[in-house]
Amino acid sequence: MDSDLLKILIVDDDEVDRQAVRRALDKTGIQTEIYEAATYASATDILKTQLFDCIFADYRLPDRDGLALVQSVRKEGILTPLIVLTGQGDEQIAVDLMKAGASDYLIKSKISPDRISRMLRNALRIYNAERQAALANQRLQKSYDLLLEQNQALERQRQQIYQQNLQLIHASQLKSRFLATLSHELRTPLTAILGFSQMLMRSSKGTLNEKQTEMVQRIFTNGKNLLHMLSEVLDFSRIEAHNLDLKPEIFNLQHLVTATVDEVRSLALFKEITLSAEIDLQNAIVFNDPERLRQALVNLLSNAIKFTETGKVWVEVRETQSETLCISVRDTGTGIAPEHIDCIFDAFRQVDQSDTRKYSGTGLGLAITKTLVQMMGGNITVISQLGQGSTFQIEIPRSIKDDRANSNKDDRANSNPARAFSKLAGHHTAIK
Repeated sequence: MDSDLLKILIVDDDEVDRQAVRRALDKTGIQTEIYEAATYASATDILKTQLFDCIFADYRLPDRDGLALVQSVRKEGILTPLIVLTGQGDEQIAVDLMKAGASDYLIKSKISPDRISRMLRNALRIYNAERQAALANQRLQKSYDLLLEQNQALERQRQQIYQQNLQLIHASQLKSRFLATLSHELRTPLTAILGFSQMLMRSSKGTLNEKQTEMVQRIFTNGKNLLHMLSEVLDFSRIEAHNLDLKPEIFNLQHLVTATVDEVRSLALFKEITLSAEIDLQNAIVFNDPERLRQALVNLLSNAIKFTETGKVWVEVRETQSETLCISVRDTGTGIAPEHIDCIFDAFRQVDQSDTRKYSGTGLGLAITKTLVQMMGGNITVISQLGQGSTFQIEIPRSIKDDRANSNKDDRANSNPARAFSKLAGHHTAIK
């Protein structure tokens, strides 16, 4: 501060008193540029055009007192340190001055270089601290205003996203209802077409010639494929609407897997690839939904056969733990590229999305399979290498939870699926 030039204003109608303040300031060693005024009016005129680092003002001015000067300066928003010079014994006046905004007061009889230097430094230190605090408050206020504006913008965006989500949910519900209705309505005439096709194929020999029989067989085959796709769409719409429930019961897993493999064997024979099952179970009895487990297995086997041109497809069934079963479907097919692994379980998603793709389908089979497995309390994983084949592995509990098992307390004990399962599991060696 000593190296800076301070602009000082001395306001006093007494020349001798002004000189006393000037001499004291000169002796402090502080570099100053001093201005003087003898009246309240002249002081206020100077303050309108000049900025000062500090003001020394006599309390008793000829036109107004020092209190009025302090009040006027602060009213104008001038925060410059203002030290009022008072006479001996004006303690109450000093208190009033400090309340009005004076920085300090000094009794004229005690003016000295040391005291005036200390008072000036303290006043400037407080002034600078207050100014820094005011600047910080301004910055904080600006930051607060900016944050408030951003929060309001975020709230508007949140409301917009919320409304969009509601619209998407509504659109999804409409889509699910549309798919369910469409699938249901198409299944009725398609079932009739399949029935009539079977009747024509079973007609007595000679009713249809070889060409006509081939055409009816094509109608039946394509109708079955279309019925399968409609069933997938219907199941998917039920899943989206949370209307698909499991119907668990006790059954033999080995028998189910064997029957399912035989069910799709014709697909493998048509492509001249090997289809087999390797089942290693100490206990083949499970409590699950056999129809939905069969559906998941059919989806995996059909996919494996579809994407395998040569080689084989086989199913492995084993117990990883006494209460956990593992079903693996392996193939020597085309495999899946690493960048497509994460999306193969997405609904309506196929690796080849083009209109000229080689393999047909809805792209729902794996999505439905994953959902069914998760509903059973299990999980499904895939390991694949492009050109080397794929392995889809399902892990499910031996006995899934059935909320309906305890829904009717009046049921007899042996009609409770969980108890019946425990009884059969204890005698599994008798069931092979």
